[in-house]
Amino acid sequence: MAVQRFEDLQVWNKSQDLAVKTFQEFENCKLFSLKDQIFRASVSISNNIAEGFERNSNKDFTRFLFISLGSVSEVRSMLYLACRLQIIDEPSFNQLKSLTDEISKMLYGLIKSMKMN
Repeated sequence: MAVQRFEDLQVWNKSQDLAVKTFQEFENCKLFSLKDQIFRASVSISNNIAEGFERNSNKDFTRFLFISLGSVSEVRSMLYLACRLQIIDEPSFNQLKSLTDEISKMLYGLIKSMKMN
């Protein structure tokens, strides 16, 4: 059965989870530029999935999925920095990083399936 709405995509839901958890974890961060950038990148993941899905073109959707992958990588990179700067602790880092890894794998799988269609 074909997915009818972007809200039905598991990767979109996981991306929303990541954005919420990122907001919660960095809510009290005093480094505004880091906080703002990680917020924007985390929100960008699900937004690009949604925007690409609504384009009704496999080529456009795939392009937006690659943009989402870039945003996931950006979040992961900032998580490493936040951990090194001791803005977040190691357990929080591990939880969020694991979620970014999972989303990346899901996006690669979805991109692969789009290329087969």
